[in-house]
Amino acid sequence: MMFTAQPVLFALGGALLFGVAGWLVSLVRRDVSIVDSMWSLMFVISALGYASQADELGPRTSLVLVMLVIWALRLSIYIGWRNWGEEEDYRYQQIRKNNSPNFPLKSLYIVFGLQAVLAWFVSLPVLAAISGQTPLGLLDGLGVALWITGFFFESVGDFQLARFRAKPENQGKVMRTGLWRFTRHPNYFGDFCVWWGFYLVAVSSGGWWTILSPLMMSFLLLKVSGVAMLEKTIASRRPKYADYIASTNAFFPGPSRSKDQ
Repeated sequence: MMFTAQPVLFALGGALLFGVAGWLVSLVRRDVSIVDSMWSLMFVISALGYASQADELGPRTSLVLVMLVIWALRLSIYIGWRNWGEEEDYRYQQIRKNNSPNFPLKSLYIVFGLQAVLAWFVSLPVLAAISGQTPLGLLDGLGVALWITGFFFESVGDFQLARFRAKPENQGKVMRTGLWRFTRHPNYFGDFCVWWGFYLVAVSSGGWWTILSPLMMSFLLLKVSGVAMLEKTIASRRPKYADYIASTNAFFPGPSRSKDQ
């Protein structure tokens, strides 16, 4: 496949500029949580940077861009709606506390810059898919199927959880129905599938070398900002969560099990 450094650097620059814009807004609002709704849009900006600077666009360009925009807009709109009117997320409150004084300045690179670079790096399979010139094939179909599976788990899981939380009688309770019966984090599992789906499409166009990107996303979801961070404190906030852990898979979906297994 044809590959030059220019699209990569242009995409990185675009993601960083978007991060700086978000950082300036966060200074006014005194809330860095807005980066969560910006996160998925950083991928779109990176992808548009790839497409605008690529020497030649491949047959997968429209397919990949449509998939990416659908994923990114849904996630950004959902997170923005979920956080509207709320105080700064407790995770970022802890980061703010751990990096004071001068957190407003430090957040430029600790929060916004870091997430821009991570989004750019994880999006590299999109560059390979856009630039590759091979015809669409079986791996593309498998990649799209995996993306659809992931989008289903992510979007339906978020919808089910939002509906559950909207009912006052469920305050403090643990969601254990729908997709949440089979995995404690269907939304994170869905994100995992989405990006491995993009990787399969990239491999079909010769982009096997982008393997570190979905691996990085998997690591983030499992060990950093996803499952590990969320479950670090959730048991103390929801006493029945320990029972949920004992009966339900953490990430990959599976049947419920009894606590004594």
